[in-house]
Amino acid sequence: MDLTTGFLLLLIGILAGGYGTIVGAGGGFIFVPALLLLFKMEPAIAAGSGLIIVLINSLSGVVGYAKQEKIQYRTGLTLAIGALPGSFLGVWLLQLYSSSYFYVIFATLLVGLGIFLFTKNLPDKLKRHQPSDGYAYIAAGDSSGNGDTLYTGDNEDVSLFEKWLIPLGLVIGILSSYLGIGGGWLLVPILIYVFKVPTHNAAATSIFSLCLYSTIGVIAQLFYGHVDWPAVIFGGIGVIVGSQIGVLLSQKIPGKVIIQMLSVLLIFIGVRMYFS
Repeated sequence: MDLTTGFLLLLIGILAGGYGTIVGAGGGFIFVPALLLLFKMEPAIAAGSGLIIVLINSLSGVVGYAKQEKIQYRTGLTLAIGALPGSFLGVWLLQLYSSSYFYVIFATLLVGLGIFLFTKNLPDKLKRHQPSDGYAYIAAGDSSGNGDTLYTGDNEDVSLFEKWLIPLGLVIGILSSYLGIGGGWLLVPILIYVFKVPTHNAAATSIFSLCLYSTIGVIAQLFYGHVDWPAVIFGGIGVIVGSQIGVLLSQKIPGKVIIQMLSVLLIFIGVRMYFS
């Protein structure tokens, strides 16, 4: 790999790490399309390399979010339990369906989710998704959503919340390994809109769970040899730098802006993938 290509991967890594950490999706949803579109990498290799980037990004990001006390560890661990077997299934499915199927599934998911998030956050529909009803994480004496206590007035609500986390994790794990972009792009909106978790906590918790279940996917990808190491090395350095920038910036960005950032980027990448 020449120096120019390495420098470009470094810059893409910084952008992916920063943006991915802010929205809680990891950097794969920027890095993988870049490998596919700019470097013409095979889908399976791009997915495997991208998943390693996601792991590096999430490990770096979780350190920063832990210091801010934004991570909901109970939720993240429960999601990871479901995502672990899903990660293996995702790699197995990738062996059966790659090539054009990879592009179509990837693009459709990104565009669909992006449109949903964009329409939910139009000016006349903007709402504060604060933990005032439904399921919410509130630490004792802390209205910001920090800490690790699940507060609700109904024990049945708690059970229902936890009941759905494991199957949700299974789906997230499959998509993460299959697409190589992590599952935060789907997990964060679900935590916000379905479970009413505050945006910043949802992003931080997503990064935490991502660093757990993506490890299994990475091991599987290494077993199959789906890794471009030069891309991982240059991109990995970039996402480490970018993730720390993202953690700092996330403190200054309103939650609704984070969702808008995610929606616009998903639509853009998805449309590009359709024409790749």
